[in-house]
Amino acid sequence: MVLGVAILLVIGMAAFVAAPLLAPESPGEGALPIDITPLTDLKRRRMVVYENLQDLDFEFKAGKISPEDYQALRENHLAEAAQLMLASQEQEEVTENDVLIERQVAARRAQRKQQPHDPYTCPGCGFENPLPVKFCGNCGTKLPQQAPK
Repeated sequence: MVLGVAILLVIGMAAFVAAPLLAPESPGEGALPIDITPLTDLKRRRMVVYENLQDLDFEFKAGKISPEDYQALRENHLAEAAQLMLASQEQEEVTENDVLIERQVAARRAQRKQQPHDPYTCPGCGFENPLPVKFCGNCGTKLPQQAPK
């Protein structure tokens, strides 16, 4: 009787442990996060190369790598880091379109400052409140009263 319960318990535990390993992979599990951009990927890869260089220096100082191998590996890592740095700089370069967009944004901001003050925009924090409200939904400041039409 006790042997039968023990066998059932072992079978149950084995099924519990094996179930996630045998389950099919869902479509979204292996995907990269959305916030990975080419620039952040290049910076991440460059940091990995720098860590590899530190590990290589440690291994050489510990006497685990011959001087010839150390120099060859170090040159390879430095060349890879230089390529990644150049690629990062190319990604960061400001293009003509970026300058045009920034000018347009600045012009629209200047236009918004010149427009008449909306009675439901908070004078304290600039938050645009929905109509009609007496207090700012962001900071709680009392809004100026609008004259009846």
